[in-house]
Amino acid sequence: MTLIGVLVLYLLLGALAGTMAGLFGIGGGLVIVPVLIFSFNFMGFSPEIAAHLAIGTSLATILFTSISSIRTHHQHGAVRWDLFRPMTVGIVAGALLGAWTAAMLSGPFLETIIGVFAILVALKMILEVNPKPGRDVPGTAGLGVAGGFIGWASAIFGIGGGTISVPYLTWSNVRMQQAVATSAACGFPIALAGAVGNIWTGWQHPELPDMSFGFIYLPALIGIVATSVIFARLGAKLAHRLDGRLLKRIFAIVLIIVGLRFLLS
Repeated sequence: MTLIGVLVLYLLLGALAGTMAGLFGIGGGLVIVPVLIFSFNFMGFSPEIAAHLAIGTSLATILFTSISSIRTHHQHGAVRWDLFRPMTVGIVAGALLGAWTAAMLSGPFLETIIGVFAILVALKMILEVNPKPGRDVPGTAGLGVAGGFIGWASAIFGIGGGTISVPYLTWSNVRMQQAVATSAACGFPIALAGAVGNIWTGWQHPELPDMSFGFIYLPALIGIVATSVIFARLGAKLAHRLDGRLLKRIFAIVLIIVGLRFLLS
């Protein structure tokens, strides 16, 4: 693949990931990580670190995507900042631990669990398995513990946490629109702590390609961010105007195909 081809790929990936981030509150990582793994393998990067690079780069891009998405959701008054603050304490600690956990796993095994996760998320979207409101919002300690788990899992999979935090918040009697918006806000501390963790764990790794900053591949980061920030605003606006049921099902089918590709490779 030529340099121009690689750049175009990352620009298109950023546009798609940004739209998904704003529309579904998923941070775009479910799109970014698989495509980056495929592109890194195609470019001949070591299979032992391709998944780690994809996860670290994805989390770094979500830093920028989440800012744009948060701003739009905040303008609609949908972000529950009273829930965000206590969750952030746990999220930061959990995301740092998650980055360390991912670094301890081999590249092929990491790809396998990413594939399983993608299929599980897809099945949830197709079957519309969503927890019904069944409890009140927990106190500060409960939100901190929940944030810790969300941050840990998100840093392992390179996502903004929406696939976990949105169901958790709706289960806690938070209105769906507010759950999506608050989840988007939680994506920022997840991405910040996760990116820092991946820089630390990947620093001076002997198999890193040129233009890497720990487990963050800078050309991919720049290309994706260039378009994702713009399209995140579009996605967030669409989330307040459109019924995304059909889009979610199409997206779920793509996730199943991607997940199977990882499991059968």
